[in-house]
Amino acid sequence: MSSLPNDPQTAIRDITARIEPALIEIRRDIHAHPELAFEEVRTAGVVARELARIGIAHTTGIAKTGVVGLIQGGRPGPVLVIRADMDALPIHEQTGLPFASTIANRMHACGHDIHTTTLLGVAEVLHALAPQLAGTVKLVFQPAEEAIGGMKVMIEEGILEAPKVDMALGFHNQPNTPVGSFTYTRGPGLAAADTFEVTVHGISGHAAQPHAAIDPIIAAAHLLTQLQTVVSREVDPLHPAVVTVGMINGGLAPNIIPDSVTFRGTVRTLHDAARDAAEAAIKRLCAGMLDGMRVRCEVTYRRGVPPLVNDDRVLDPAIAAVRKQLGDVAGERGPVMGAEDFALMSQLVPSFQLGIGSGAPGRQDRLHNSGYAPDEACIGLGVQALSRAALELLS
Repeated sequence: MSSLPNDPQTAIRDITARIEPALIEIRRDIHAHPELAFEEVRTAGVVARELARIGIAHTTGIAKTGVVGLIQGGRPGPVLVIRADMDALPIHEQTGLPFASTIANRMHACGHDIHTTTLLGVAEVLHALAPQLAGTVKLVFQPAEEAIGGMKVMIEEGILEAPKVDMALGFHNQPNTPVGSFTYTRGPGLAAADTFEVTVHGISGHAAQPHAAIDPIIAAAHLLTQLQTVVSREVDPLHPAVVTVGMINGGLAPNIIPDSVTFRGTVRTLHDAARDAAEAAIKRLCAGMLDGMRVRCEVTYRRGVPPLVNDDRVLDPAIAAVRKQLGDVAGERGPVMGAEDFALMSQLVPSFQLGIGSGAPGRQDRLHNSGYAPDEACIGLGVQALSRAALELLS
C-alpha cells in the first residue's frame, strides 16, 4: 500500500533541521512587520517568494491577499489541504524582543507568524518528498482569520475545487501547552461564534424626575442579568455554552436619563441545539421587556462560524503519524470555547486541527496578549509533525 521513504522519520527530521534556521529568520521578519486582516500584502509576498524559491506552483490574490500552493505527488490519490493563517492583531507589542513589531498597535499576538512560517517549512519538506506522495497537497495561506472572514471568501473563490479537496489539516500554536507537546480533540474542538446587538429604547428625561421618563439604563441592567440565565436555565447543561456581553454604551450626562442604551455580546456553543436555544432565549427575553419595563428592544443576532469539528478519519492517522515521527508527544484534551474560521472548511470536508505546544519554559503566556512570546522551537517541531501527517495521509 505504501511507498514511503525507507526511513521517513530521518528524512523529515534532516530536512527540517537544515531549513529551521532560515524559517526562524522568516518568522522574525514577518513578526516585525505585522499586517491586519485583508492587508497581508507584504506577508503574502514573503510566502510567494519562498514558494517560488522552493519550486512550488502557486496562485496569489485569492481573497485579496491569500496564497495557495500546489504539490503534486508521484502517484494519484486524494487532495489534502494544509492551512495556515497570516493576519495579525490590533495590539501594541510589549515583548521588548529585538524583532518586535515595527508598527504601532499591530502585533502577531496569536502566533500567525508561527503558522505561516511552519507551513512554509512543511512546503519545503513535502516538495522534497513529493515522489512518495499518493495524491496532492494544497497549501492554503489564509488572510483575515482574526476578522472571521478570510476562509469564507477563499471558499467562495474556489479553493476547495480544481483539484477538488478531499480532507484538510489545520493547526494552531498553544502557549498553555509546553513546546514539544501536541494536543487533539475528538468531535467539536472549537465553538460556534455568534454575535448580538441589543438597543434598548426608552424615553429620555431629567434624572431628578425619573417617573416622567422610561429609563433604558435600568431596563438594560435587568436584561443583562436575565441573559445570564440563558446558559443556566435555557441550554442543556451537557452542552457547553457561553453568553458574554462585552460592550455597553448609553447616556451622555449624569443628570439625563437617555433615550436608549446599546450593548453587544457573543454566544459560544458546541452543539446546534444549544445554539438554537440560546438565540431563541435572547430574543424572547428582549421581547418581554416591553411588557415588563415598557422599553422596546431592537435585536440584531448574527450567526458566525460554526463549531470546528474534528473528523476521526483525519485525526487518527494524523496523530499516529505525529507519534511515529516524534514519539509519545500527543495527548487528548477537551474542547475550548474559542472560535476560528477553519471551522467552515471542517463543515465541508473531513478535517482535523492539531494543537502545537508553543509554551516556553518558565513562561505562562496566553494568546492575544501584548507580551506573547512563543518558543520558536515549535516551528521545526510543527514542520515535522505536519509533514509526517501529510505523508501518512497520502500514502
